[in-house]
Amino acid sequence: MSKIFELFGHQLTDTSEQAVHNRTNALCPFMQKKCDGGGNRHLSNINLVKKTELHQYFNELDSVASGVCSLQLHSRETPWIVCPRRLMYLSNNLNKTTNFQLASLNHLWNLASYQRPARIGVWPELRISHKLDNKQFTYTFDYVLMPLSRISQNHIENILGIGWSGIRRTLEKSGYTIVRRGNTEFVEDFPSEYPLIVEIMTSSTSGGNKTKRSTIPMAVEDALLKTSHLAPGINYRQVWARMVSQLIVKSEVSISWGGKTVWVLQDKLVDYISDTTALNIHLFLSEHTDEVNILSLAYQDDFENTDGVIELSEGKLYAGPISSNPQSSASFQDLIHAPLLPPISVLMSSVIKRYPKVVHSLDL
Repeated sequence: MSKIFELFGHQLTDTSEQAVHNRTNALCPFMQKKCDGGGNRHLSNINLVKKTELHQYFNELDSVASGVCSLQLHSRETPWIVCPRRLMYLSNNLNKTTNFQLASLNHLWNLASYQRPARIGVWPELRISHKLDNKQFTYTFDYVLMPLSRISQNHIENILGIGWSGIRRTLEKSGYTIVRRGNTEFVEDFPSEYPLIVEIMTSSTSGGNKTKRSTIPMAVEDALLKTSHLAPGINYRQVWARMVSQLIVKSEVSISWGGKTVWVLQDKLVDYISDTTALNIHLFLSEHTDEVNILSLAYQDDFENTDGVIELSEGKLYAGPISSNPQSSASFQDLIHAPLLPPISVLMSSVIKRYPKVVHSLDL
């Protein structure tokens, strides 16, 4: 029976001062600010105006995000992470070490291979739209990362292929600092080197059942105010279906830009994809990045006995080619293939269990 495991960053069993503070103020310890429901779960927000007891619990707030980080389907089983902020959140200040994701970020930095020390710019939810002839590329990237450095106007003109006056207006409007040295202007903290695209993929939840009070908002309410609660399950198929439509495209485009894409997944999601598609991700365990890169993060073995916010300290890299080549017959394109092909006897066994609903006669 599915239960909420982590709410506003803490296990439900955690009654410490910090856990209570985060819950009653709807704070996310990973973002270090108010929970936003993962950025795309606004329908799960809880309206507190007519819920007197919850309104008081949340210090008179009128509305809060549901704040569910993970769900545990069975007792003592590793929970499924359902919030992308819980898996990895890249803040404006990547030097922060108090958001309980330092181990995960270190795994990411090792894959980036940027020279150190370096200042890294982060562009969250960056939408790229480009048209050429009858073709169109329109995608939104979770995060785009690039090192920042001082770049001359001539260099920037060569990169963008347009005149300085237009570029300068855009830079000033965006808040970049421009300084003059002799006859040349320089831009401070201009993005340089190659881009690192970071895509966060977490599990989706089923809709839940209002009658059984297993929707996300109802589960949160019961978890906080009652002795028991029931949470929704995991929508397994939707998880990798969303990923497969973008994994190859976003990997290809980062390669064309001289960069790389890293997909950040929980280990349980890696296992699920390996079990339900023709792609066995575990075969691609690697120490070096390739065309497609998956950073798998996991809870530590004694996660239920960990005090405070649990850090995902375990990390593995799975990397390999987009399509098969002489060096590798397996590739990440296998993600779109069936895990196995049932014989026709399996089909016949199913159809004989139900008489057809419609019978047509064909006159030839």
